[in-house]
Amino acid sequence: MRVLLDTNILIHREASTVVRRDIGKLFFWLDRQHCDKIIHPLSVREIGKHEDERVRNSFTAKLESYQLLKTIAPRSPALEQIAVDDRSENDRNDTLLVNELYAGRVDAVITEDRGIHRKGAALGVADRVFTIDAFLEKALAEHPDLVDYRVLAVRKTHFGTVDLQGEFFNSFRTDYGGAAFDQWFNRKADEVAYVCYEGADLVAFLYLKTEGPEENYHDIAPRFIPKRRLKIGTFKVELNGYKLGERFLKIIFDNAITQNVDEIYVTIFSRTVDQERLIMLLQDFGFTRHGTKTTAHGTETVYVRSMARVFDTHDCKRSFPFVSRSARAFIVPIYPAYHTSLLPDSILRTESPANFVEQEPHRNAIRKVYVSRSYFRNLRPGDTIVFYRTRQGNAPAYYESVVTSLGIVDGIYRHIKTEEEFISLCRKRSVFSDDQLRAQWRFSTDRPFVVGFLYAYAFPKRPTLKELIAHGIIRDTNSVPRGFTALAPEHLSEILALSQTDMRTIID
Repeated sequence: MRVLLDTNILIHREASTVVRRDIGKLFFWLDRQHCDKIIHPLSVREIGKHEDERVRNSFTAKLESYQLLKTIAPRSPALEQIAVDDRSENDRNDTLLVNELYAGRVDAVITEDRGIHRKGAALGVADRVFTIDAFLEKALAEHPDLVDYRVLAVRKTHFGTVDLQGEFFNSFRTDYGGAAFDQWFNRKADEVAYVCYEGADLVAFLYLKTEGPEENYHDIAPRFIPKRRLKIGTFKVELNGYKLGERFLKIIFDNAITQNVDEIYVTIFSRTVDQERLIMLLQDFGFTRHGTKTTAHGTETVYVRSMARVFDTHDCKRSFPFVSRSARAFIVPIYPAYHTSLLPDSILRTESPANFVEQEPHRNAIRKVYVSRSYFRNLRPGDTIVFYRTRQGNAPAYYESVVTSLGIVDGIYRHIKTEEEFISLCRKRSVFSDDQLRAQWRFSTDRPFVVGFLYAYAFPKRPTLKELIAHGIIRDTNSVPRGFTALAPEHLSEILALSQTDMRTIID
C-alpha cells in the first residue's frame, strides 16, 4: 500500500514539540502494514521554507526513510474543475497532492488539511483520504489481533493523583513556560479533572472551570461581555483511533447543561497535531473563533460555543445536545446485546459497569450509526430518535423492555452501493466488527441502510413497556416497535415526562 503523507504530517513528526504517542502510533501502523511512506516534491519544498531550523534539519536527515515521488501525475479534466476555486499557493498544492490519489499513483493520503478532504470528496476518493485518527481506526479494525492493550474508561480524579512528570504534559510545558505550568498544576492538586489511560499511560485529560459574570477577561480581545461561562481549562486527547475527543466533548456539554452556563470557551495554541485536530473537532460542534488571549507565554486563539437554546436543523452538531420538540420523532428497538455498548451512558441498574470498562470507539463517539432494515426509511436530519431496549431473552417484556435514550438524526444513507462502502460508513461508529458488518450486508438482497445519529441524552428514569402501554404510547405487547415507528408529539411529551428528562435539553 502506497500512502502519501501530507506536509503537515511530516512537520509534526519532525517538530521538536511532537508527542511520540500521536505520530509514533501512526508510523507504527504504517510500518506494521508494510506501507510505502510516499512524499510529494511539494512537501520537500514547503519544509525547506519552514521557519524552525530544527524541523528543516531533522527532515533532511530522515529524508531517506521516505519515498519521494519521481514524477507528477498529469492534471485531469475533473481536477481542473476543482482547481478553479484555488486562491492561494496552499490551495494549489492541495489540488496537486489529491491528484496523485485520483490518478491512482498512491493508494491513500493521510492529512490533517480539511481542504484536501473536501477535494477528495469532490473527486470521489474521500474513502481513501484519512486523518491520523481515521487511519488508526482503520488499522485497529482490520488488525484486531495486533491490539494488545486496554483503554480504561474515563473517570474523575484529583489533579494530585496524576503523574505530572509523564511525557503527556510535555506539550503543556512547551506552551506554558515549563516550570510555571508545573507550579500551576500542583496548586490544583485538590481539584477535579477527567482522565483516561491506555494501559499505564495517560492519553486524555480535561479540566473544567465554571466562571460567573464577574470574571475579569482583561487579556481576551475582544473583551467578553458578562455571562456565566464554562471554561475548558486544560484539554488534551491523544490520537489513538478510539474517538476519545468526542467522549470528552460530551462530558463538556453535559457539564455545560448541569452548570446552566450561557457559553463555553477555550483558549488554545495551534502548534501541534493534537491542538489542530482538537480545534477542528470543536468547530464541528459549533465552536467559532472569537479572538485572542495574550499572556506572557504567547497569543492563543479563543473559541466560543453558545449554549443558547436553539436547534440547528441544517447541522445538528452545531446545536448539540439540544433536541427539538417540534421535530418528527421515532421510536426504534435495540437489542440488549448492543444497547449499552452503543449507548454507554444509558446503562441499566441491572448491568455491571465492569463489563464495559474496556473502551471501544463506538462507545466513545457522539456521532454513531444505527444499521436497519426498517420498512420505513424516510428519515431526515433533525428527527428525534427514542431508543427502546428490548427484553433480555424470555424475561417478561412488561418490565424488562424500557426506553432509555434520545438521539438526533444526523445523516441517512439509503443507497449504499457496495459492501466496502457499507463497512466504511459503519466502522467504529456501530457496535459491529467488520466481519459482522459483512455478514449483515450479505444476509439478504434486501440491503440494510444506515442512520447516522448524535447520542444526545440518557434518560434519568427508564419508562418500562408497562408504563408506555398504560399511557397509550404503545398499544399492547404485540405493537412494540420493530423498525422506525413514528411517535405523536403528545407521546414524545409523555416519554419526556415519564423519564424525568432535564427539560433544559429540550427546545420547544
